[in-house]
Amino acid sequence: MRLLLSLLVAAGCVMSAPAFALDAPASPPGEKPLKNFVTSVETDGSITFRLFAPLAKAVSVGLGARDPIAMQKSDDGTWSAKTEVLKPDLYEYYFNIDGFRSIDTGTNAPKPQRHVNTSLILVPGSILDIRKVPHGDLRLVTLHSKALNSERQMYVYTPPDYSDASKPLPVLYLYHGFGDTVGSWVAQGRAPQILDNLLAEKKIEPMIVVIPDTETDVPDAIAENMPASDIRKVFFPANAEAADRELVEDLIPYMKEHYRVRNDADGRAVAGLSQGGYQALVSGLSHLGTFAWVATFSGVSTVSSPNKAVDAALNEQEKINKALRNFTVTVGSRDDVVGKDVAGLKAALEEKKIKHEYHEYPDLQHEMAVWRPSLVAFLEKVFRK
Repeated sequence: MRLLLSLLVAAGCVMSAPAFALDAPASPPGEKPLKNFVTSVETDGSITFRLFAPLAKAVSVGLGARDPIAMQKSDDGTWSAKTEVLKPDLYEYYFNIDGFRSIDTGTNAPKPQRHVNTSLILVPGSILDIRKVPHGDLRLVTLHSKALNSERQMYVYTPPDYSDASKPLPVLYLYHGFGDTVGSWVAQGRAPQILDNLLAEKKIEPMIVVIPDTETDVPDAIAENMPASDIRKVFFPANAEAADRELVEDLIPYMKEHYRVRNDADGRAVAGLSQGGYQALVSGLSHLGTFAWVATFSGVSTVSSPNKAVDAALNEQEKINKALRNFTVTVGSRDDVVGKDVAGLKAALEEKKIKHEYHEYPDLQHEMAVWRPSLVAFLEKVFRK
């Protein structure tokens, strides 16, 4: 046998050890209720994170931008950790299991992402709740995009009591961020709940909100095909150009044909977060006669992602100031993802005396804790007479 092995190695043959399948994962003990093994929000607003992983050696939980929280293992194989009382909000988190990042498989709320690695959990008591108020309708619309030559999906929110006989309503086009999906502003942004609750409090004008997919997946703009170093300079500009064509050539005409919408610039707004903020900048400033309201929340700018149309528009101060009813820029004060982009945009707007509203959220990073309040504040301003 030893001689045969030597001959095989000399001949360049590669031998590998036989592969053995792992045993099926263990299940929680059946004599205890399942709630003992899964994550839950306590009555005081704290969260108890739980994970049944009897063979794991070390487990921690990453909660938002906080430092990881070490979890302790009990005799039944359940790892757990309890937070302090948290303010009402929607939080994102993940488990680190022996160095492997995992969603919480004991819940039903994964974050909408192209590559899912994070879960969501709601601590009730805020504007993000589903309240006993009149509710709008949320429809997932599939349409053929001629601009992209593909089948595309978008969410369309219509306010309570909307019908084919309604008076024409203004429309906000709302874009999500990099790596997320068309469901991001719905599931994580909680846009439908925010809209319902603000409308019930009469703090905003009735409007239709369109949530497109920011990612176009055109051949020259597929993020997974590019190294991270090319995302800002190559992917974002190419994708934004494609998404802008889809918006102008497909989405706006679709809404005019299928919904009761206004057809004037004052009745049209575009906003977005992070990559979606860049999209709002590109589309909003490229079509000043189409949109009168533009908002970029922690948005990438031409500081890192070039766009000739945006740069040209920024050099036409009088045209922008005349065309835009509101130009909003927001960011977290500790944002190290787009902080330089936003600072560069802010400096350009100030230098050129372009009217805008700027808000910085203290001690926050690149996170939904910035973007949801930014959306609320923008909704309370947009489409006002």
